[in-house]
Amino acid sequence: MPTITTDDGTRIFYKDWGSGRPVVFSHGWPLNADAWDEQLRLVAERGHRAIAHDRRGHGRSDQPWHGNDMDTYADDLAQLIDRLDLRDAVLVGHSTGGGEVARYLGRHGTSRVAKALLLSAVPPLMLRGPGNPEGTPLEALDGIRAGVDGNRSQFYWDLSESFYGFNRPGADLSGADGIRRAFWLWSMQVGAKAAYDCVRQFSETDFTEDLKRIDIPTLVAHGDDDQIVPIAAAAPRTARLIPDSVLKVYPGASHGLHGAYRAAFEADLLDFLTS
Repeated sequence: MPTITTDDGTRIFYKDWGSGRPVVFSHGWPLNADAWDEQLRLVAERGHRAIAHDRRGHGRSDQPWHGNDMDTYADDLAQLIDRLDLRDAVLVGHSTGGGEVARYLGRHGTSRVAKALLLSAVPPLMLRGPGNPEGTPLEALDGIRAGVDGNRSQFYWDLSESFYGFNRPGADLSGADGIRRAFWLWSMQVGAKAAYDCVRQFSETDFTEDLKRIDIPTLVAHGDDDQIVPIAAAAPRTARLIPDSVLKVYPGASHGLHGAYRAAFEADLLDFLTS
């Protein structure tokens, strides 16, 4: 398996498909690079170099005890980009991966990156507080931690329903069982320590200053029926903080890609890559 070894000795698995301009995908919690497979194939078939890694603690990457924090995630991404000597890259981040991309850009700059796309991403800040009244209550996040700490297999299965919006009246349930099984499989591959630690990282990290530093064209995309990262505290605020950004809202769309939502996003992704 292709891997890089980071400065602290952690092996990071990655996929590297096709050739051309690099498009680097960062996955959401608690998944891995496989969650991007359809989009990796799509952009590679359109003449791009599609790359996606398993975040440390997830999938086929090492599961170190330490380093399950947003700064280290961003530094791992930076080392992947540097080791592969990627230039003029487009970064695409979903959910927690969107936070990883934002922290990378805020921490390492844009010398190797031309564009960014944040999909259903956690920035600027998920956690509800005095300055973020529309954020997610701490009690809900504590419930996620309890699920990971308890019967995590059942928790991930249950989470998959709201992740893809299959619990909504009139939801498109075609292929739902297979999609949920894939989500469960990917989720069970993340180490319990990494999964638990990451909840605090995606929910309590404030990305405001990172977003202000992004000086490249950025597409901020989000479904307005996202039950995992509700849009009110996320995409519109993120778009206002990034100087050169465009906000795209998908009516009725969930957190996870499937069906008509996936098709719409993929069309926008291809347009963004060539614009």
